[in-house]
Amino acid sequence: MTLSPLATADLSQIKMIAVDIDGTLTLNGRFSPQLLSTLERLQAAEIPVLLVTGRSAGWVESLANYLPITGAISENGGCYMSRDVRCQLLGSIKPKEISQHREKLADCFWQLQGSYPHIQESSDNRWRLTDWTFDLDKLSPSDLWEISAQCDRWGWSFTYSTIQCHIRLTTQNKGTGIRQVIKKHFSGFFSGLKQSQILTIGDSPNDTEMFDPAEFPLSVGVANIQEYVDRLTYQPTYIAQLPEVNGFIEIVDTLLKATAPKSTQIDILPNIFQ
Repeated sequence: MTLSPLATADLSQIKMIAVDIDGTLTLNGRFSPQLLSTLERLQAAEIPVLLVTGRSAGWVESLANYLPITGAISENGGCYMSRDVRCQLLGSIKPKEISQHREKLADCFWQLQGSYPHIQESSDNRWRLTDWTFDLDKLSPSDLWEISAQCDRWGWSFTYSTIQCHIRLTTQNKGTGIRQVIKKHFSGFFSGLKQSQILTIGDSPNDTEMFDPAEFPLSVGVANIQEYVDRLTYQPTYIAQLPEVNGFIEIVDTLLKATAPKSTQIDILPNIFQ
């Protein structure tokens, strides 16, 4: 399937961005000054940004407090946090059940490790509440397919990003997390917000539920998603020309141009030719 170029997208009705972090907002695994300035541009334009990542609750709670964003969903739909909301569990897990839940996740991981002795816990696994992660290193596409099938047989869901693999509940994913957060936390702040007004952006298989056209009609993949398009249940509607954070900046430039007041666009035109 050929993804449509970003330039053909009509973003004029977008009111909010929901965006992945690693491989989408990063450059070689790091944040850049250009990312921060781009987030500030969105804040100035009053377009809220919701981070939607597979990273741990512990890591993401810090980002929610320091970055110019509205809030953040961590652990692929497991938790939500913002400056005003302490880490809140999404889905069916209750706080008193976390310890037992983590034991079950650990048991699943150890059984997988018996078949794949080289897999190792991810560095942020200790800061997690709702899923269990291990590094993607040295796992082939066929390995990933077999691990997914085994997790399914054991009653778990499995996904992976560009950096790590996730064992999680079958009901836990980024798309579900976004819907829950919009309904519970944005109903008053953003009364009447439609999912068709949310622009979802990502780069890898754990973003696939954000690309479901029935739920999120306007989705964009940064250019590096090309590596995974044949492994996605849902593919993004559009694709940026550039990879990683440069692709995100490209998307934001396109969005701000589409949503700028017409009078502002007219005023800018003469300056281009000076």
